[in-house]
Amino acid sequence: MLFSTFPILSVIIFLPLAGAIAIAFTPRSRPDLARYLALAASGLAWIFSLVLVVSYILPTSTNGIAAGGFQQVEQYDWIPVFGIQYKLGVDGLSLVLVVLTTTLSWISILASFGPITERVKEYMASFLILEVGMLGVFLALDMFLFYIFWEIVLVPMYLIIGIWGGPRRIYATIKFVLYTLVGSLLMLVAILATAFAYSAGHAGSFAGAFDFLALRDYGPTGFSNSLQLFAFGAFFLAFAIKVPMFPFHTWLPDAHVEAPTAGSVILAGVLLKLGGYGFIRFALPLFPEAAKTFGPAIIVLSLIAIIYGAIVAMVQPDLKKLVAYSSVSHMGFVTLGIFMFQTAGLNGAILQMVSHGIITGALFLLVGVIYERTHDRTIAKMGGLSAVTPVYAAMFGFFVFASVGLPGLSGFVGEFLVFLGAWSYNPWVAAVACFVMILAAGYLLWMFQRLFSGEVTEFLKGIGHHLTDIRPIEVLTLVPLGTLVVVFGLFPGLILGLIAGPVDTVLAGFQAVPSTVTALPLP
Repeated sequence: MLFSTFPILSVIIFLPLAGAIAIAFTPRSRPDLARYLALAASGLAWIFSLVLVVSYILPTSTNGIAAGGFQQVEQYDWIPVFGIQYKLGVDGLSLVLVVLTTTLSWISILASFGPITERVKEYMASFLILEVGMLGVFLALDMFLFYIFWEIVLVPMYLIIGIWGGPRRIYATIKFVLYTLVGSLLMLVAILATAFAYSAGHAGSFAGAFDFLALRDYGPTGFSNSLQLFAFGAFFLAFAIKVPMFPFHTWLPDAHVEAPTAGSVILAGVLLKLGGYGFIRFALPLFPEAAKTFGPAIIVLSLIAIIYGAIVAMVQPDLKKLVAYSSVSHMGFVTLGIFMFQTAGLNGAILQMVSHGIITGALFLLVGVIYERTHDRTIAKMGGLSAVTPVYAAMFGFFVFASVGLPGLSGFVGEFLVFLGAWSYNPWVAAVACFVMILAAGYLLWMFQRLFSGEVTEFLKGIGHHLTDIRPIEVLTLVPLGTLVVVFGLFPGLILGLIAGPVDTVLAGFQAVPSTVTALPLP
């Protein structure tokens, strides 16, 4: 296997940390140096993630068969008395999310070059530490290590919103922290409970008690029903808040509106995916019986989120808040696909996570472009933009159509697979999901019409010569995302081939579990 002895996973995770440390030693009078160091560190992590892709798909690789489905496993004792290890590994699911993270990270840092002019050192260091946490979550194979990385994400995101955010940033950050801390602490209790249960089943030994692979083999039959229900509930709360699922979503619009543009990009593009990843990687394989028990209720919540997010987005006067509520609706398709426990639905959920990260990240970048020029996001003030910013209008239209789910673009395939799974699960579920897609097309296209058609508004006329079309550096942040939208829309097999193994592994765990409810009890 390529790089069989080289710790490429650790390099990918900690390259941004090295960049943050280097930035700490730069003089405050050289903000440009901090910017380029951050871009270099995130760019190197991105390059190594692409090398990891090549290593993973090479015919000479073992495809992780000897490592329980994971390649490039790094394993070192950390706290031996409790069986806690520094253990990393990558499979197809984590690979696609790692590349998504590294791609959006360097794009977000590049997009921050102009808007962020105060405390640049601290901002760039915070962004790189945030990247460390996100990458660690996707690669950790020790439950305690996973929790450490999960919590690392909280601090820099709090700083990014709280220091460089909008006028109500303190309210938004406190709400964000309170929500996520409650879920995280309960998840920690569940992790400890499963570790002690594993130890009790192995003559009091903690060897492997925090090892995900060992717990995955032991948990479905070794954990009692009551422990499964409690632990799944705790994991569900932590992951549902992060997705966010209805009714735990209320922190998201506030955080998006107050966050700087790059913060919104990484929040929508990656942080929301931590919840979906947690469901697929940990909650389903470790507690399949509890997942089946709670599945119908979670599907109902997913349908509510899909409908609620679309309706609320439709009436938003603020452009950024509209895109934020659209995320609630789109991520509802992710949880819907996950908890139908079907191949099509789960494939669709993962594709939807990747596609949503790319498309919504691009939409937030585009919102940031117009906000930087006008210092306003009110949709009613922006009419006639196509007359003065035609290139910007064309790029905005492209990503709106991608978000709507136009065939040939990446937004279509994931939603289609979720619909396919929903139809075989329950036709009424599929009908509701399809109806909401009509609503999504309605509010997104109506928003586009109000922004770009008609006469130029008096507000925009007052901006005058400051209202310039999209700049080269802004094009540079959007073109890679647009390219991925087209590539994954035309060739979804690039992702489906990588995630086929992890999807089969997750669903195989449900074959031995009796289904308590086979379909949602709808008429």
